[in-house]
Amino acid sequence: MSRSNWKTKVFNVNLILKCAKKELSFVEKNIFSRTSSIPASLINTVVSIHNGSLFKNLLITREKVGFKFGDFVHTRKKHIFKKKFIEKKKIKSKN
Repeated sequence: MSRSNWKTKVFNVNLILKCAKKELSFVEKNIFSRTSSIPASLINTVVSIHNGSLFKNLLITREKVGFKFGDFVHTRKKHIFKKKFIEKKKIKSKN
């Protein structure tokens, strides 16, 4: 279910205040709120987004404005099945 049209986008207030003061380049660029939307004032800046255990760097471009921060940083690792992993090792060792 999508968000209603009459509701505004969710922004992190502290992040907007830092962007307005142009302190973002000097102060921490770490973002913990993955649910907040990306404002237009962050275009062409690199921001670190917390994925639960690490901070991942993300370059904000014009196409990413309006999306959530969490859309671009994955929180889970890709699962590799053990049988396929062993078969790949055997193929590499034969060559």
